[in-house]
Amino acid sequence: MNAQPHHSVDRDHARPNGMDDATVEALGELSKALETIHRVRGHLYSAHQLVGGADLTLDRVVKLLREAGHDETADRVEHELLGRNLLPGRWTFQIVEEFDDGYYAAFQEIERDAREKLADGRRHIYEAEMKERRRTHGMPGHEATPKE
Repeated sequence: MNAQPHHSVDRDHARPNGMDDATVEALGELSKALETIHRVRGHLYSAHQLVGGADLTLDRVVKLLREAGHDETADRVEHELLGRNLLPGRWTFQIVEEFDDGYYAAFQEIERDAREKLADGRRHIYEAEMKERRRTHGMPGHEATPKE
Protein backbone atom coordinates (compact mmCIF):
# COMPACT_ATOMS: atom_id res chain seq x y z
CA MET A 1 0.00 0.00 0.00
CA ASN A 2 1.31 3.46 -0.85
CA ALA A 3 -0.37 5.75 1.63
CA GLN A 4 -0.09 9.36 0.62
CA PRO A 5 0.89 11.79 3.36
CA HIS A 6 -1.59 14.40 4.47
CA HIS A 7 -0.86 17.87 3.12
CA SER A 8 -0.17 19.12 6.68
CA VAL A 9 2.93 16.95 7.12
CA ASP A 10 5.83 19.30 6.47
CA ARG A 11 8.16 18.61 3.52
CA ASP A 12 11.07 17.51 5.74
CA HIS A 13 8.93 14.68 7.12
CA ALA A 14 6.71 13.88 4.14
CA ARG A 15 6.87 10.44 2.58
CA PRO A 16 8.67 10.60 -0.79
CA ASN A 17 6.46 9.68 -3.76
CA GLY A 18 6.22 5.94 -4.21
CA MET A 19 7.42 5.00 -0.73
CA ASP A 20 5.40 2.09 0.61
CA ASP A 21 4.07 1.55 4.12
CA ALA A 22 6.50 -1.31 4.84
CA THR A 23 9.50 0.93 4.13
CA VAL A 24 8.09 3.72 6.29
CA GLU A 25 7.54 1.25 9.12
CA ALA A 26 10.99 -0.32 8.73
CA LEU A 27 12.70 3.09 8.83
CA GLY A 28 10.56 4.02 11.84
CA GLU A 29 11.72 0.89 13.66
CA LEU A 30 15.35 1.56 12.69
CA SER A 31 15.01 5.09 14.07
CA LYS A 32 13.47 3.70 17.26
CA ALA A 33 16.38 1.28 17.64
CA LEU A 34 18.88 4.12 17.13
CA GLU A 35 17.11 6.16 19.79
CA THR A 36 17.57 3.23 22.16
CA ILE A 37 21.28 3.15 21.35
CA HIS A 38 21.49 6.89 22.07
CA ARG A 39 20.08 6.07 25.53
CA VAL A 40 22.62 3.26 25.95
CA ARG A 41 25.38 5.76 25.17
CA GLY A 42 24.01 8.08 27.84
CA HIS A 43 23.96 5.24 30.36
CA LEU A 44 27.58 4.39 29.50
CA TYR A 45 28.57 8.01 30.14
CA SER A 46 26.64 7.91 33.42
CA ALA A 47 28.50 4.74 34.40
CA HIS A 48 31.78 6.40 33.38
CA GLN A 49 31.09 9.37 35.66
CA LEU A 50 29.77 7.26 38.54
CA VAL A 51 32.71 4.86 38.51
CA GLY A 52 35.13 7.78 38.24
CA GLY A 53 33.48 9.52 41.18
CA ALA A 54 33.54 6.35 43.25
CA ASP A 55 37.23 5.88 42.47
CA LEU A 56 37.99 9.44 43.59
CA THR A 57 36.01 8.84 46.80
CA LEU A 58 38.36 5.98 47.59
CA ASP A 59 41.10 8.53 48.31
CA ARG A 60 39.05 9.76 51.28
CA VAL A 61 38.25 6.18 52.30
CA VAL A 62 41.96 5.34 52.44
CA LYS A 63 42.71 8.49 54.42
CA LEU A 64 39.92 7.82 56.94
CA LEU A 65 40.89 4.17 57.36
CA ARG A 66 44.49 5.19 58.06
CA GLU A 67 43.37 7.83 60.57
CA ALA A 68 41.28 5.17 62.31
CA GLY A 69 44.30 2.85 62.49
CA HIS A 70 43.15 0.32 59.87
CA ASP A 71 46.27 0.33 57.73
CA GLU A 72 45.80 -3.21 56.41
CA THR A 73 42.31 -2.43 55.09
CA ALA A 74 43.48 0.96 53.78
CA ASP A 75 46.34 -0.77 51.94
CA ARG A 76 43.95 -3.26 50.37
CA VAL A 77 41.56 -0.50 49.16
CA GLU A 78 44.49 1.58 47.91
CA HIS A 79 46.34 -1.21 46.08
CA GLU A 80 43.55 -3.51 44.91
CA LEU A 81 40.64 -1.18 44.24
CA LEU A 82 41.81 2.42 43.72
CA GLY A 83 42.56 2.92 40.01
CA ARG A 84 41.49 -0.61 39.10
CA ASN A 85 40.37 -1.40 35.55
CA LEU A 86 36.63 -1.92 35.17
CA LEU A 87 37.23 -4.45 32.39
CA PRO A 88 40.58 -6.06 31.50
CA GLY A 89 42.93 -3.26 30.46
CA ARG A 90 40.18 -0.64 30.37
CA TRP A 91 38.98 2.22 32.47
CA THR A 92 35.50 3.50 31.66
CA PHE A 93 36.77 6.25 29.33
CA GLN A 94 38.28 3.54 27.13
CA ILE A 95 35.02 1.58 27.11
CA VAL A 96 33.08 4.71 26.12
CA GLU A 97 35.58 5.50 23.36
CA GLU A 98 35.41 1.98 21.95
CA PHE A 99 31.61 2.08 22.00
CA ASP A 100 31.51 5.54 20.36
CA ASP A 101 34.03 4.68 17.64
CA GLY A 102 32.69 1.19 16.94
CA TYR A 103 29.11 0.11 17.50
CA TYR A 104 27.62 3.60 17.98
CA ALA A 105 29.30 5.09 14.91
CA ALA A 106 28.34 2.08 12.77
CA PHE A 107 24.72 2.20 13.94
CA GLN A 108 24.43 5.92 13.16
CA GLU A 109 26.06 5.51 9.74
CA ILE A 110 23.82 2.58 8.74
CA GLU A 111 20.66 4.39 9.88
CA ARG A 112 21.71 7.54 7.99
CA ASP A 113 22.56 5.52 4.87
CA ALA A 114 19.17 3.74 4.97
CA ARG A 115 17.36 7.10 5.21
CA GLU A 116 19.41 8.55 2.35
CA LYS A 117 18.77 5.58 0.07
CA LEU A 118 15.15 4.88 0.97
CA ALA A 119 13.66 8.21 2.12
CA ASP A 120 15.66 11.01 0.47
CA GLY A 121 17.35 11.52 3.86
CA ARG A 122 14.11 12.42 5.61
CA ARG A 123 13.78 11.56 9.28
CA HIS A 124 10.78 10.57 11.37
CA ILE A 125 8.36 9.97 8.49
CA TYR A 126 6.55 7.30 10.49
CA GLU A 127 6.14 9.62 13.48
CA ALA A 128 5.05 12.57 11.32
CA GLU A 129 2.32 10.46 9.74
CA MET A 130 1.26 9.16 13.16
CA LYS A 131 1.07 12.75 14.42
CA GLU A 132 -1.11 13.65 11.47
CA ARG A 133 -3.46 10.72 12.15
CA ARG A 134 -3.70 11.44 15.89
CA ARG A 135 -4.01 15.22 16.03
CA THR A 136 -7.32 17.06 16.08
CA HIS A 137 -7.36 19.52 13.18
CA GLY A 138 -8.21 23.06 14.25
CA MET A 139 -7.65 22.49 17.98
CA PRO A 140 -5.06 24.63 19.80
CA GLY A 141 -2.02 22.54 20.64
CA HIS A 142 -2.69 20.19 17.70
CA GLU A 143 -1.01 22.22 14.94
CA ALA A 144 0.84 20.23 12.26
CA THR A 145 3.86 22.57 12.31
CA PRO A 146 5.00 25.58 14.38
CA LYS A 147 3.93 27.87 11.52
CA GLU A 148 0.32 26.63 11.43
